[in-house]
Amino acid sequence: MNDAVLEFLRTRKSPPISVLHAPGPSEDELNGMIQIAARVPDHGLLEPWRFIAYRGQACVDIGTFFAKRIEELEGTITLQRAEQERTRFTRAPLVVGVVYVPREHPRVPDWEKFLSASNAAFALVLAAHAYGFSANWVSNWYADDAASRTFLGLAPDEKAVGFVHIGTCNVPIPDRPRPKPSKVLSDYSGPWVG
Repeated sequence: MNDAVLEFLRTRKSPPISVLHAPGPSEDELNGMIQIAARVPDHGLLEPWRFIAYRGQACVDIGTFFAKRIEELEGTITLQRAEQERTRFTRAPLVVGVVYVPREHPRVPDWEKFLSASNAAFALVLAAHAYGFSANWVSNWYADDAASRTFLGLAPDEKAVGFVHIGTCNVPIPDRPRPKPSKVLSDYSGPWVG
């Protein structure tokens, strides 16, 4: 038993994106995180996921696009809302998009491939924390908007599993309520009777 790893898994938390700041991971650290994230279960060895790093000026450009796009979708927005959209990808030093890539396979259903991509996103979060950074995995409205997905570099048949914001956090993060195992775990007792 590895007590340090167990304690790490028991106490991991996602801080608000607003408290993430520089420094972010180096290129070597990011590559190490991606190497870990790519070790998830992957039935058929299909690699039904890929990663996109957003940083620097690209994040500013994305924010400009988001502010314009949300007005196209919702009509005139407040200055506060425009600023919220402009800063979505500039709050943390690095944002990594986790992308579901549908790859055809006669025996692997799409839902299983999507779960593999979701696992890759969470493995990336764990890897970021293991490297000494903090991370927060979010989706948001732009994950479901075709024009935004295109602007973010996704192909028409790809889906955004989410966006992992990675940076340094120097403030204590309170834990949120977590379920007790007895609330979410049961022994099998036969077929479901509803």
